[in-house]
Amino acid sequence: MSHHKGTILVTGANGGFVCAIASRITSSPELRAYHGLFAVRNIESATALHATLKSSPSTSEHFVSHEAMSLDLSRLSSVREFAAAVNARVEVGTLPAISAIILNAGYEEFGEQTWTEDKFDTSFAVNYLGHWLLTPLLLQSMDRENGRIVWISSWAQDPEHKNNVWNGSFKYERYKTMIAEDLEPLAKGLWSPNNNNEEAWAAGYRRYGASKMCGIAMIHELQRRLDQDPALSNISVLAVDPGAMATGIVRHSTWFVRVLVFRVFAGILARFLLLLYPNGTWRTPQKSARDVLAAAFDCGPPPLTERPKGTDLNGSEPGDYNSEAKDPKKGKVIWEGSLRLTRLQRGETILRHWQ
Repeated sequence: MSHHKGTILVTGANGGFVCAIASRITSSPELRAYHGLFAVRNIESATALHATLKSSPSTSEHFVSHEAMSLDLSRLSSVREFAAAVNARVEVGTLPAISAIILNAGYEEFGEQTWTEDKFDTSFAVNYLGHWLLTPLLLQSMDRENGRIVWISSWAQDPEHKNNVWNGSFKYERYKTMIAEDLEPLAKGLWSPNNNNEEAWAAGYRRYGASKMCGIAMIHELQRRLDQDPALSNISVLAVDPGAMATGIVRHSTWFVRVLVFRVFAGILARFLLLLYPNGTWRTPQKSARDVLAAAFDCGPPPLTERPKGTDLNGSEPGDYNSEAKDPKKGKVIWEGSLRLTRLQRGETILRHWQ
């Protein structure tokens, strides 16, 4: 029987950002009271995470508890297997109820466009659809009094964001709207396909942004459905944009972006830029880890509250995002499309208004 206060579940645990989150969880006196559950696609290759967890301190007052579990968000069968294993452990008491789910795993393509074995665009499947399915499946294991679900966002989701205007990725009018009447074009990678090599980076960036927009829409659509369920109405759904960091998400990009921009500029200069612009474009994984864990647990200062439902954050300040994500009609289209694509069945979730 577990004696921890709860479980902190983090997806995409093989990157530098989650290593910063893991380090903070295992070193913070308050967060040590929680069990850290780090979901990673390939446990054997998550060497950075293992090194971080191995170096975590233990004290006589708090034994640091953590583990890694396999989860491939590109395969819906893997999502279901992972959720079933977690739910079974929570039910028998060997794993404490989930206090926070941090939906962090990210994938972005800069060249070749790929699809999953389920025939979905890989960016859409990893960034959004796998996370969407995981969430209703795990609701039965959440702390129903104070639980929080945190979607990791990105400015890529907003065609009007200054960085997207600057890089020209959404310059064509047809890409200013991501959702029409169906989720299928995004799911199949047809909305922004790789049509020519000159714009392959922009096509992949737009697909990444659209998948992030779908996640942000859930801070309203999922929250609305939770609020209508007496058993789950205290659970809060939030989104956090952690900014640009020197992490592995750009591993498929060009040498210029991967090395010069993200290793040199983001890796070295970001710590100095933070002094002037704490929530600016460039940030360190350590700063963003603090912001995400604050969203998962803190009750203040504003915009965080005891129940920060539907809150969008840009780091530690209020955020702004794509108007499509705020549109209830678009949120319904995304939800209903996700139901069809994942084939969520009655009995797989305790959410009352799941259909």
